[in-house]
Order: sequence, then C-alpha cells, then structure tokens
Amino acid sequence: MLSVFVFVFYALGIGSAIEAVMTVRTSQGAVAWAVALVSFPFLSVPAYWVFGRSKFEGFLEAYEANKAEIDSVVNEMHQNLNTDALQPSRPAPAYDAIRALTGHRLVGRNDVELLINGERTFDSILAGIAAASDYVLVQFYMIHDDGLGRRLQNALIERAKAGVRVFLLYDEVGSSGLPASYIARLTDAGAEVSSFRPTQGFRNRFQINFRNHRKIVVVDGEIGWVGGHNVGDEYLGLDADFSPWRDTHVRIEGPAAIQLQSVMLSDWYWATRTLPELNWQPEPADDNDMLAMIIPSAPTQKLETAGLMYVLALNEAKKRIWLTAPYFVPDEAVMKALELAALRGVDVRIILPGKGDSMLVFLAAYHYVARLANLGIRFYEYVPGFLHEKVALIDDDTSLVGTANFDNRSFRLNFEVTAMVYDAAFAKKMEKMLRADFKHSRQLVAEDLDKRSFWWRLKVSVAALASPAL
Repeated sequence: MLSVFVFVFYALGIGSAIEAVMTVRTSQGAVAWAVALVSFPFLSVPAYWVFGRSKFEGFLEAYEANKAEIDSVVNEMHQNLNTDALQPSRPAPAYDAIRALTGHRLVGRNDVELLINGERTFDSILAGIAAASDYVLVQFYMIHDDGLGRRLQNALIERAKAGVRVFLLYDEVGSSGLPASYIARLTDAGAEVSSFRPTQGFRNRFQINFRNHRKIVVVDGEIGWVGGHNVGDEYLGLDADFSPWRDTHVRIEGPAAIQLQSVMLSDWYWATRTLPELNWQPEPADDNDMLAMIIPSAPTQKLETAGLMYVLALNEAKKRIWLTAPYFVPDEAVMKALELAALRGVDVRIILPGKGDSMLVFLAAYHYVARLANLGIRFYEYVPGFLHEKVALIDDDTSLVGTANFDNRSFRLNFEVTAMVYDAAFAKKMEKMLRADFKHSRQLVAEDLDKRSFWWRLKVSVAALASPAL
C-alpha cells in the first residue's frame, strides 16, 4: 500500500512539473516548481495545487455562457464613451497599447479629486453612498467587522431600506475574518452580497493564490472611487503598530466612472453569474474637463497588463518618475525600464515603507534598491507609519492611483485596477502630496546598505531568491 502511495505522488509530481514548465509565467518560477515537484512531491504537489498556477481558469468559459448579453453591455458602454463630446479636447497621448490591452481609452469631461488618507477618503465614500438614488456598487479586498466596517455596513443598510439597489463584493482571502452575521445584516436589509469565489471550477478548486485586490465604489454610474484603502480601522490610523497609515484614493465624477463600473461588473458576473441593469449613459462633470481612464489588470488576461502599464509609463517619462511602492519587488522588464529612465537623466524617486507588514517582501525590496541606487535613482523610507499608497507621477501631466503594487503578485496573480489621470492641474496636487511624503521620509544611501551586517544582507539575498513567488 505504501509503495502505491509513493508511486502516485511521484507520478503526480512529474505530471505537475510538466504542467509547471509549460504554464508558469516566469522561467525562475517554472524551474523552481519543476525541481521541487520531482524531488519532493509529498510537500510540493499539494503546495503547487494551492499556490502554483499563474493562470486563472474558467473566466472565458463563463463569459461564453452569457456572451450576447455581456457584449451588448460592453458595446453600449463603448458607444456612449466614444461620442465626440467626451474625446480629448486638447493634445493627449493615445496609449494605443493600453487600449489594446483593456479596451479603455482616455475620456474627457471628468472631475478627479485626490483623497489623502483614510478619514478624507471614507468621508467622501460614505457621503456618496448616502446620496445614491438608484444603486451602489461596492468592492473591497479586505473588509473588517470593526468601527469602519460597521459604518460602511450601516450606510449600505440605510440605502437598501430606502429602495436603492446595493451590491457588495469582497475577496474571500482578504476578508477571511468577516463573520456571517455581518453579511446577514446586509442581506436581511435587501443588499446583494457575494464573495469573489475564486475557487469556482474544477481547476480552481484548491487555488487560493488568485486574489481580487480591487477597491471600487460606484454610485449610480456617475461617481466612482478607487485607490489603496480597504475597509478597516487601521486605514484610519487606529492600529498602534502601523499608525499613522499613509494611503491615497481618488474620487472620479464623470465618464471614467462608467469604465470603473464595468470592471466591477465583470467581477460580479464571475461571482454570481448575474448582470444587474446599470446606467451606462455617461454623465459629464459640470465644471471640469480632466482626461482619465481606468486600467484593469487580471490573471485572466493574455498579457500582464499591470506590469506592462508600468513599463509603458516609465518608458514615456522624459522629466520625472516619482512613485510609492509598499511592496517593491519589480520584475526584470520593470527593472530595465527604471534603469533606462535613470540613464536618460529622468528624476526617479521611489518611496518605500520604513516598516513592513510582510517581512519577506520588506527585505526583498532592498535587493532591488541596491541594484538601482548606484544609477542615481533615489530611494526613501517613509518614517511616521506604514506607507500603503500605490501612486505614480510621470512628468508634469500623468498620474496613476490605484490598487496595483510594484510586485509579482500584482503583476501576475491579482485582479487589480488603476486610474490614470492626464491633467496638469491634478499632477500639481500629486506633486504637492508626494513632496510632503518625501519630507516625512529618510533617503536610503547604497553605501549605507553595504555597511549593514552580513546576516542582514544574507536575509535580503534569501528573500530576493523567493521574490518570484511572493
């Protein structure tokens, strides 16, 4: 009996190793999995089934099951957004590559507000929810049953009882501690609630590696919010270990909110196989004409949109690249784009957290810092608390605010979303915000890193070896 058990595991190990070689997206990851699966199948086979695959299965099949209705919604959205009134009224980059990846383009007549830190962000979101007249779409990676979580819950219950349709989507891993009673209160009030359900389908049965990391709120198809905040008291700076929490969101009023709505609708359809009737008629902002677009990225896409988005933005930069990176584990394409930017004389500054919530990722970042710092790229550690914002400022006109981190997980495994704003006045506000962040940070010097202890440098090297799997 034991010999049969051993034979089965080795056969599974060899079969899984062949699949890893053929499907894992990075050569380092494929080699690591193949060696482990053949050498140590008893440990590696279960680990591979849970963590190993890099392609989310079943999304296209789910789409085909309701293709006509989905295509009708998508076509209506694009037709409404392609009207002359919403096209850029001034010279603007076409971003053909992003349009080919996502189907989205820059649209005008938006008003985008920069929301710095938790109080301002959630005051804005909760006020928006309170004003909803038709429906509210809410999606967060992490929802806690704490003070902020209950404020959101009460706001949604109030709207649901008022006859407003409420849809709440959360990630099963990020919100694993969310009690059933929290959901029951919402559903009892008439809200529709679902987890993202990433384990649907036979091949996803054991996978917990694909996370829906998006944070989206849309009210009536007219106003949307997106950025780095999840729903928890720590995002208000109430966690003693990580306070003050540093994060950024944006509020988008105008046609780009329709693009944001389409991203959540695709996730809602995957989770529930339903397509609620929503407003697809864009409502231009009254007093502004900012250009904006929404860039979704996911492991369902053929190409790695989040990584390519960063490569495109870095390669387009002529003057400046200022960005924040809570988790700085770039792949080789992004590393080369940063190196080329530095060699072109672009002012590249990157703010990292001074303390980390994941020790492996926190240490791995210093490996990449050491590789880039000698090129003139300036790195900073944010000192007051935990830096969680995912933002970038390119030159004097292009801003990125979203959910995607600068790491393998966001590039390849997570469902993410980023707002791109092409507007000089908004970029000025981003610049002011980032200058304040620089003032609260200390600069990292490559020579100082070299002087750190042998054991610290060894830990950094080991963490970097594991970085393709982080």
